Amino acid sequence: MIRVLVVDDQFLIRAGLVGLLRAAPGIEVVGEAGDGAEAVRQAAATRPDVILMDIRMPGTTGIEATRRILAEAPDPAPRILILTTFDLDEYVYQALRAGAAGFLLKDSGPERLLAAVAAVGGGDGLFAPSVTRRLVEAFASRTGRPGDAPPPEIGALTARETEVLRLTACGMSNLEIADQLFISEATVKTHLNRTMSKLDLDSRAQAVVVAYETGLVTPGGARP
Repeated sequence: MIRVLVVDDQFLIRAGLVGLLRAAPGIEVVGEAGDGAEAVRQAAATRPDVILMDIRMPGTTGIEATRRILAEAPDPAPRILILTTFDLDEYVYQALRAGAAGFLLKDSGPERLLAAVAAVGGGDGLFAPSVTRRLVEAFASRTGRPGDAPPPEIGALTARETEVLRLTACGMSNLEIADQLFISEATVKTHLNRTMSKLDLDSRAQAVVVAYETGLVTPGGARP
């Protein structure tokens, strides 16, 4: 059973999400919030597995709420799935840097929403990586590398770890990377875990961001 907290300041959208999730097998809605501050309180009180988090909300934004929830949560921390639209590229980027596990477009259909919740709840670090790539590229091409902290040094990675990180940032799934490199999917996961450990990262999404920040992948680069 995946325990979900729904956060959105628009009542109709929030009610629709709650209704859809409650009707799905294997999912329990443990709470809902209309702003970031309430989301922080609800997350502490209900200990959800997954949080569907809107970005633009009055008062405490979804980005700040994501930072606070992940900083204050005991292990295991909830997996935060950002709800966004294509015109909020920079907010998505900031959310990924804040530690969000991934994101979902607000115009996604019911099946995609449920699949995203299941994927994130099951431990996958990033949903719809090809869409993530387009959003990160769009932001990076407009503004260059954001953030006030330098990107991690990737020189400590092995050649194979570097290649797996590059393919991940290009939007490839673990299975696609395994096929590309003629290795098992489990080996891909091992390389990613070692990469995140060496770079002190918390999620696959942050690994994608680092690949762009360090120039390992460039905006507009072709998918392998």
